[in-house]
Amino acid sequence: MAEEKHIKLKGINPIDFFGFQDNNLSILEEALSIQISGRGNELIMRGEPVKLEKAERVVNELLFMINKNGPLSAADIETVTRFPGVDEKSSKTDHLKDVILYTKSSYIKPKNKSQENYFKATRDNDIVVSIGPAGTGKTYLAVAVAIAQLKEREVNRIILCRPAVEAGESLGFLPGDLQEKVDPYLRPLYDALYEMVPPDKLQRQLERRVIEIVPLAYMRGRTLNSSFVILDEAQNTTASQMKMFLTRLGANSKAIITGDITQIDLPSGVESGLVQIQSILTGIDGIEFVYFSKKDVVRHRLVMEIISAYEKFDKE
Repeated sequence: MAEEKHIKLKGINPIDFFGFQDNNLSILEEALSIQISGRGNELIMRGEPVKLEKAERVVNELLFMINKNGPLSAADIETVTRFPGVDEKSSKTDHLKDVILYTKSSYIKPKNKSQENYFKATRDNDIVVSIGPAGTGKTYLAVAVAIAQLKEREVNRIILCRPAVEAGESLGFLPGDLQEKVDPYLRPLYDALYEMVPPDKLQRQLERRVIEIVPLAYMRGRTLNSSFVILDEAQNTTASQMKMFLTRLGANSKAIITGDITQIDLPSGVESGLVQIQSILTGIDGIEFVYFSKKDVVRHRLVMEIISAYEKFDKE
């Protein structure tokens, strides 16, 4: 009996897979003896279960090829569909099922259960609040999800922001133009982007404001439609700043808020907006809180030991 399977084309322009006038899909249909159609950034395949299993392995391999070499050609499809490994139940590309984003040299996917829950939360909710220690991948995965959704045309732009606490948000008193003023506070976001987007393409997107990196103070008064918005280091937002940020979201927009409530740099007596929203927004449909612990650290092994040492010191 024929079955139907849907595969989302993660982090690529669907045209690169479908080909001109869906020519690649026609070639795949003939090679795999199933029916294939495209809808948005999704493949819809119909056929016998065994053939669909093989088709899924072929699609995973082709997605990997697109992100390494660019748009598919008929020769690419012929090479992959004839590759002996795709007939085996355990394909070398089975581990690519949960990939968030392909980069030029590799791919990004969840590394542990907490990251898997985080990624699932970003798919199922419009606002995700991620809280946990440094090194758990909160910001890195948020940027990967944002870029993937931009490539899949689910959003039209990405906006990344951070509070510039060290400057008291009074950036006008610092020397240099706006870029020179804010770069030191936003540099970690640039670092993540440069790992995921080719430098020349990223530069064009920054110039066209398809991707914006701005201090939190510069978000005031804006309405953000069809945008993916990330607020990083949110533990250093005040309650009023957090409310301002949350009320910027417009139609068809998503937001991820990340922070570590053990590293608050606000003046004494000023409540963190990230701490406050845990009691205000919990239980609202479409908003999910995801928590990481030191066990979820994915940086150097010593980072986990350092966090544990500081926790012990603080208790003493």
